[in-house]
Amino acid sequence: MNTIKNLFNQFLHIAANAKTFGYGIMRVAILVIFVWIGGLKFFNYEAEGIVPFVANSPFMSFFYTQKAPEYKQFKLKEGEVDQVKQEWHQKNNTYGYSHALGILIMGIGILTFLGFFSTKIGMAGEILVIIMTIGTLSFLVTTPECWVPNLGGPEHGFPLLSGAGRLVIKDLAIISGGIILLSRSARKLLKAQTTASI
Repeated sequence: MNTIKNLFNQFLHIAANAKTFGYGIMRVAILVIFVWIGGLKFFNYEAEGIVPFVANSPFMSFFYTQKAPEYKQFKLKEGEVDQVKQEWHQKNNTYGYSHALGILIMGIGILTFLGFFSTKIGMAGEILVIIMTIGTLSFLVTTPECWVPNLGGPEHGFPLLSGAGRLVIKDLAIISGGIILLSRSARKLLKAQTTASI
């Protein structure tokens, strides 16, 4: 019994001292997620997949030439090739907007990662992570595709998340990570100011 208690106490000490490691892992995780997802924005299937989110958003729909709900006629399954639908997406600025968004997302991930070397640069990335994830989470309110549609069955609507909704809700974890890193950066800068004024 004492052995188990001792092992558990050792685990508690290791966990209690893992804070710095946790901050580092969070910074790397944001880099990987943002660079990977941002990079995917240069592929047509990903650009086509974000159309319902952008077209329904009052903050982003102006980037497209066509308005909701016209896009529903031109939806493509992942990996599907349809020249007529893809020409519509070309005219809609689906691909151009996605490429620009991809650059922005990758840039945010890189800025956050650079927090390892510069607190101020990292802080800029962390603020942008929070802003971007607030925008993403707003899709739960603006995008009908985030909820299971009413196709005749009894299970539809709020709170039943569709695949798109389940993808969006995960950003709660990312925004939490951004806030944690921002708090740490702010503490480091305040500490530096205090030290400099002594």
